[in-house]
Amino acid sequence: IADNAGEKGVMIVEKVKEMEDGVGFNAITHKIENLIKAGIIDPAKVTRSALQNAESIASLLLTTEAAVAEIPEKEKPQTPPMPPEY
Repeated sequence: IADNAGEKGVMIVEKVKEMEDGVGFNAITHKIENLIKAGIIDPAKVTRSALQNAESIASLLLTTEAAVAEIPEKEKPQTPPMPPEY
C-alpha cells in the first residue's frame, strides 16, 4: 500500500513493526497513525463480524419454537362493471 501511495514501502513497514498494535500507514494522509481511530477497519475483520452476526441470527431462528410473520393478502379481482343497458 505504501509503495502504491508513492512512499518507500520497506521503510514504512520497518516503522510500523516498531509501533503498537492498531497502528499502520494511512495512504490517504501519508501518515503512520492509529488506523482504528482514523476509521480504517480491517476488511477481514468486517467479513468475520458479518459472518458471526449472520450465524447468530440463523441459530436464533433455528432454535425458536415459533415465529410471527405477516403474510401479505392477495388482491381479489374486482367484479367487472355492468354492461350498459340498450
